Amino acid sequence: RRAELRPPLVSPAMERRDERGWVEVISGPMFSGKSEELIRRITRYQIARIPTQTFKPMIDDRYATDEVVSHSQLSTAAQNATDSDELLRLVEDRTVVVGIDEGQFFDEGLIDVVEALARSGKKVIIAGLDLDFLRRPFEPIPTLMTRAEYVTKTLAVCHRCGGAGMYTQRVIQSDELVVLGATAAYEARCRHCYDPTESHQERLEIDEDE
Repeated sequence: RRAELRPPLVSPAMERRDERGWVEVISGPMFSGKSEELIRRITRYQIARIPTQTFKPMIDDRYATDEVVSHSQLSTAAQNATDSDELLRLVEDRTVVVGIDEGQFFDEGLIDVVEALARSGKKVIIAGLDLDFLRRPFEPIPTLMTRAEYVTKTLAVCHRCGGAGMYTQRVIQSDELVVLGATAAYEARCRHCYDPTESHQERLEIDEDE
């Protein structure tokens, strides 16, 4: 007797999309591929035709105003938001996956916004610096890491020795916490090559009459 071919058993839960929300954080120093990894994850959902929205802070216009662009020139469409409140207002009901790049440039209200989005069933993926150039916690990323189901810690390649670059080294003199649009202002450094005094170099006195 020939065996009957039956369709595979599929549970009701497998027939619909997962409605549970969660939080993913991608953190690390500059040049470690955070934005590239965010773009990769968002693109995977887009290929599966799952509705996504990606956001970036208004102040970040280094490569484009309407895209998230990695240092390797990968990109995905993005909307600008001036703060966490505006970001929340821009999220559409149909959106399943929310991407957020350069999360450290948003206010600390982003923590509550991300948690609210996850509770509503959305999957939220945030990329950002967890430490500033002086190795201090760069909120809100460190707190978001403690609230996330999934945390990816990325490493760069040390510009000095080729080791594991875990810190962002500022190589120009500035008292500002953020210096945007100046890739040459920063390098990735390992713990052995990082020098907290390097960004506070003494100015050379030049006699303009000579």
